[in-house]
Amino acid sequence: MKKYCVLALLISLFLISCDVEDNDSSVPTPPVSNNSLDSFFVSILIISEVTDTSLGELEVKVSGGKAPYEYLWSNSETTKNISNLIAGTYTVTITDSLNYSKVDSAIINDLIVTREIVNANIDVNTTWRKDTIYHLAGRITVLDGATLTIEPGTVIKAERGVGINTKVLMVARGGKLMAVGTLNNPIIFTTVADEILPGEIISPNLTPNISGLWGGVIILGKSPISSFTNREIQIEGIPSSDLNGLYGGNDPNDISGVLNYISIRHGGSRLSAGNEINGLTLGGVGDGTVIDNIEIVGNQDDGIQWFGGSVNVTNSVVWNAGDDAIDTDQAWSGTLDNFVVITANAHCFELDGPEGTHTGRHTIRNGTIVASGSGISSSDLINTDSNSDVLLEDLHFTSIVSGQMINRTVDNLGVSFSNITLDILAGTNIDDYIADGSAPAGITSGTISRADISVFGWTWTSQAGKLNGL
Repeated sequence: MKKYCVLALLISLFLISCDVEDNDSSVPTPPVSNNSLDSFFVSILIISEVTDTSLGELEVKVSGGKAPYEYLWSNSETTKNISNLIAGTYTVTITDSLNYSKVDSAIINDLIVTREIVNANIDVNTTWRKDTIYHLAGRITVLDGATLTIEPGTVIKAERGVGINTKVLMVARGGKLMAVGTLNNPIIFTTVADEILPGEIISPNLTPNISGLWGGVIILGKSPISSFTNREIQIEGIPSSDLNGLYGGNDPNDISGVLNYISIRHGGSRLSAGNEINGLTLGGVGDGTVIDNIEIVGNQDDGIQWFGGSVNVTNSVVWNAGDDAIDTDQAWSGTLDNFVVITANAHCFELDGPEGTHTGRHTIRNGTIVASGSGISSSDLINTDSNSDVLLEDLHFTSIVSGQMINRTVDNLGVSFSNITLDILAGTNIDDYIADGSAPAGITSGTISRADISVFGWTWTSQAGKLNGL
């Protein structure tokens, strides 16, 4: 791993400074030239690059909070690591070799002191910390036997890449991801184009419909799957040459770690047509894995997709998925419980049946689905195939537009509907939303939300007001 530091403290000071003043008249007037301390100071803060070699050594003093701290900054340095600061009011004084000083004062709420480029697979136990922003520079895999621990509040940003160069974080079978955020300090996966810093929830520069800027998070396990080969297979979105992409096995209780309070944003780039990466991909993940409080925002392909396995997921939000918000395949046998889907112009559910001899039924319950967040759609409300095996219960669909349908309510006895309500359009009846006949007893019109919205206050979706009124 290549590691480098940035002057994030002073960048923050420059951006939010309250007052900037020169010292009193006893300080010599600096020379009037491009070599003034002002130009040097701005050069450091704006582009993090020392372009002036005539100033000599600078003295940097930081006072306030637990300060003072003193640093010497030579003209050959482009960065300075200032650490161990707490939130508070600080004064930064920079003095050049001519004894000319510049003073900035600011209130600092959160500090980032390092950035780390991650360009190699993780083969030993590793911890990513909140005081560092991590840049994924490749397809980074947590290998068999290794555990990656991510502290609450950490931000991970992936570099841009397409095809086989798509950047992802993948957990191979036998590896573990312990990414446990908190209500007040979620873990955020996003793109390097995002200017977000730890402590922030809403991106300062990207809109929530921007997608495809990197891959996503892929978790692979040893739980049973149904495949045409009746053995482990390669996960979609990862080249077949990378054997870390294999998933499936015979251990339904397999453990791939813990994911809690995680937001995954702006991903979904593709390896090739029809071979895309989802916001969160779960391939053969066992029910010993804990996945709670997950948000997917602006993914080009599916929001969350299960390929077999038995893992359960609770308290999730999918906002602006480009394809299916929720996609299930290969006899997943777990439960999705308490969730919100807000679609842009895509399918709400694609729920496919087994592909091989292994079978398993999954349950999707306690969900509120905004069927067309853009108000324009001809996509399915629920799409199943001829052998899907799923129990759907306590779901409410709202913001439905003309043409959106539930299919295969008659010819597939493996799909069960219980307390499914649709907020239907004026002048229509419930049968108008059933593609192959009249509505079964479990599907009726109604207006009552099913998800517990109160648990999603930590998400960008909530803070953007998209859950209001649900």
